[in-house]
Amino acid sequence: MAANQPTGRVEEQVQPETESYESLLDEYSHLAPPAEGEVLQGVVLKITAKDVIVNYGYKSEGLVPLEQFVGPDGKVTIQPGDAVDVMLDHGPPQEGYVLLSHTKAARLRVWENLEKAYNEQLVILGRVGGRIRGGLAVDVGIEAFMPGSQADPRPVHNLDSLIGHDIPVKIIKLNRRRGNVVVSRKLAIEDEINERKAATLEALHEGAIVTGVVKNLTEYGAFVDLGGLDGLLHITDMSHGRVEHPSEVVHPGDEITVKVLKFDRAKERVSLGLKQLEPDPWINIAERYPVNSRVIGRVVNVTDYGAFVQLEQGVEGLIHITEMTWSKRMKHPSKVVKPGDQVEAVVLEVHSRDRRISLGLKQLEPNPWTTIDSRYSIGSVVEGRVRNMTDFGAFIEIEEGIDGLVHVSDLSWTKRVKHPLEVLKKGQLVQAVILSIDSKGHRLSLGIKQLQPDAWETYWQHHQVGDVVHGRISRMAGFGAFVELAEGVEGLCHFSEIPGGYAGRRSEPAPVAVGQEYDFKIVKMNETEKKIGLSLKAVSHDEEKSRLDDYQRQAAAATSTIEEVMSFKDRRQQ
Repeated sequence: MAANQPTGRVEEQVQPETESYESLLDEYSHLAPPAEGEVLQGVVLKITAKDVIVNYGYKSEGLVPLEQFVGPDGKVTIQPGDAVDVMLDHGPPQEGYVLLSHTKAARLRVWENLEKAYNEQLVILGRVGGRIRGGLAVDVGIEAFMPGSQADPRPVHNLDSLIGHDIPVKIIKLNRRRGNVVVSRKLAIEDEINERKAATLEALHEGAIVTGVVKNLTEYGAFVDLGGLDGLLHITDMSHGRVEHPSEVVHPGDEITVKVLKFDRAKERVSLGLKQLEPDPWINIAERYPVNSRVIGRVVNVTDYGAFVQLEQGVEGLIHITEMTWSKRMKHPSKVVKPGDQVEAVVLEVHSRDRRISLGLKQLEPNPWTTIDSRYSIGSVVEGRVRNMTDFGAFIEIEEGIDGLVHVSDLSWTKRVKHPLEVLKKGQLVQAVILSIDSKGHRLSLGIKQLQPDAWETYWQHHQVGDVVHGRISRMAGFGAFVELAEGVEGLCHFSEIPGGYAGRRSEPAPVAVGQEYDFKIVKMNETEKKIGLSLKAVSHDEEKSRLDDYQRQAAAATSTIEEVMSFKDRRQQ
């Protein structure tokens, strides 16, 4: 034990000396000159006209050219007391000050930070400077290159929209020796999107009320970013009212609150609704708009078949073209209303289940058909304008909302009219006779030929069976010849009533021809069917009989004369 005691004392004496030496090294280590290329942190002591005096440690001061602290706007970016990075620069001391460089230190610091960000795949901020071939120049402390394909997870059609903006990027390639840095905004955003997407999927469910940002619009809806996950807001779910295009309701960049209608977690598909956050205006619609009530609304759309009128937000009614006026000649609703007009209408029908309301404009005015019986009578003469023509007749408007039909058979007593165009012209002002009135069916029958006496009726009054009449062959048929007896009056002479036993065979020459005139005997008359039977043979027979009677009378007269002569001779001889 005694032998060991001196050793212990020596150790006790050596240990304090070692500790004292290390503390001395620590105390004076700051006096050692800095290593070449070492970045030092200094403090600005003074700013002169050309230089900045910086205390960089080691109880030493140095000079940094003032131009290294001048910003793009020409202003000095530092002031005394600010901490700045510097490193030793080459060159002899000036006025006892060591030459320093802030620019080299900053560049070296940038590369250190970039290497760390590259190795650890950190997201850093960069400012887009402008377009270069194949992509964009991005300032991340030094100028880096971002290919166009790395600008966004989705194709970007306009890279210029990023110029001047600070964007998050990841370094995907770095070569310090060549000074090359390639960055990607796409990877930085994808990481952020994936994180947000995971959080969104965790909290999302059908019926949830969520907030998102409108990303872009299509013809059928809008895509909304819910936080890394896009949902579709269909145009039909934007409003209870009519929406022609999504831009009428939302715009890209709008922050909106929507309801999750459907959510397919496996396919990550989300259907959203905006109108579902508001009360349905069609509930109790029949109570607010009873049938036959008058309403006021604004015309929002005009089509070929009618006009849509907005009665309130989300509620529209249709005024069909047939309900706009009592007249049947209106061609297009735009002749009555146009978008933006405020109109009054009558509620005709309400279908809450189908979300349809039928409105009427003409119901605001009296129906002219309800009083037509008191204003017109059968047989009276009216005047109107030809509005429309069909194969079977012409429609004549005798007043607003009242059209009458002149059937093709009532256009002329004498002509066989096949189409109204043969007699009338569209727009022509004409007179007509009212033949019948159907106020319930909204029908009015008119006649134009009734303005003149019926040629048949006149002929019937002056002729009877047995009369011999003069006529002209107007046309031939397979069974006889039609004979024009007067204007508009025809009779038929059957082949059996033509002398010579003609049967109408093609091999036989016809004894009569169109245009020839003869005397005919009326053998039949049917007033109801307006038919007259004629006979040419009967006239010939009558003529022969008449000649025979004349001969017999002459013969009888001659015989009586001879007898008188013989009797006279006998009396003289006696």
